[in-house]
Amino acid sequence: MKAILSLMLATLVGLAVPAHAADAAVVVEKGDVAWLMTATLLVVFMAVPGLALFYGGMVRAKNMLSVLMQVMVVFSLGIVLWALYGYSVAFTEAGPFIGGFSKVFLSGVTINTLADTFTDNVKLPELVFVAFQATFAGITCALVVGSFAERIKFSAVLLFTVIWFSFSYLPICHMVWGPGGYLLGDGALDFAGGTVVHINAGVAGLVGSYLVGKRIGYGREAMAPHSLTMTMIGASMLWVGWFGFNAGSNLEATSGAALAFVNTLAATAAATLSWIAGEAIFKGKPSMLGAASGAVAGLVAITPACGSVGPMGAIVIGLLSGVVCLWGVNGLKRMLGADDSLDVFGVHGVGGILGAILTGVFTAPSLGGTGGEDFSIASQTWIQTYSVLVTIGWSGVVSLVAFKLVDMLVGLRVAEDEEREGLDIAAHGESAYKF
Repeated sequence: MKAILSLMLATLVGLAVPAHAADAAVVVEKGDVAWLMTATLLVVFMAVPGLALFYGGMVRAKNMLSVLMQVMVVFSLGIVLWALYGYSVAFTEAGPFIGGFSKVFLSGVTINTLADTFTDNVKLPELVFVAFQATFAGITCALVVGSFAERIKFSAVLLFTVIWFSFSYLPICHMVWGPGGYLLGDGALDFAGGTVVHINAGVAGLVGSYLVGKRIGYGREAMAPHSLTMTMIGASMLWVGWFGFNAGSNLEATSGAALAFVNTLAATAAATLSWIAGEAIFKGKPSMLGAASGAVAGLVAITPACGSVGPMGAIVIGLLSGVVCLWGVNGLKRMLGADDSLDVFGVHGVGGILGAILTGVFTAPSLGGTGGEDFSIASQTWIQTYSVLVTIGWSGVVSLVAFKLVDMLVGLRVAEDEEREGLDIAAHGESAYKF
């Protein structure tokens, strides 16, 4: 009898062990949760106040509050739309180009549900992942407003945001990061948003700058930034917040986050130096606006590469992005003939394209990257280039249709007398400064 009981006990223990082991295999690290919540706060800091002040300082004083208003409200709108349906459409599996509606209104997302990280058995509370990705959606929409600043209707900005968010941001986010995504399955590397965020927003901004039209007096009247002090403060906030953007995209507080962190630091510093060096050579003097713009160019370019290239590769990407984006806001801008008010395409579009393609080069282990032994620079660079082309085409078409629809429904542009008065008073009845 004792032998039978012993055998039964051993059998029960043996059956229990696999189930217990399976439960124990799923790990939620408090450090990862704390880091991603901190990273989420840093991305909020990037948008408001960082992006708002960076943009606000570059417009004329009569439009300062209008830009602050657009950035803050568009960021807020993006986050609400993300919670209502964006998260479901981007991060549920339904097809290669778009997700499904199973988590609309965050249905099924509770304090107990978990989201995946890059490590199979390590999970995060899904609500933390929802919040982190919401800030990406919000700031991407807010980036676009810099292209048509100082002459667009506030209602047009909001309506465009809803359409563009739904039909450009969400599909590209799903294609690059979502389960079963088309570009993800193709092998595209985009660690923190070169395609999803920067190229996507840059192309939308370029299309908008054409369709909204040039500012009154553009090319004839002085339209210098009214406060480079504000722009420098905003750029510095962007730099600080971008560590959450890039290192947070590792989703775990591990060496992968450390790599993204140091790459973000190094590339940004290198781009700042290369931009002002280019200005000194071609314009005779380095400028504060150039230093701030160079920093942002480096941040943009390293975003897709930060988790897969080495620090020396990051420095090269930063150096190249500084001079290439300097050309983007000068030579290329003149070639395109667009009044991209705050150089959204010249910095975010051009920098995002450069960074996305160079990810395919500097991820190579021979150049200090984290690619495997069978990594092929030629093959990966083509995959990166293809993902860039898909993003440009998709965002371009959606943006064109969205702006046309908005123009039909509410009109894009304020009246001439309102533009001359300034959008602070005309659109919001306020002034940033008392003269």
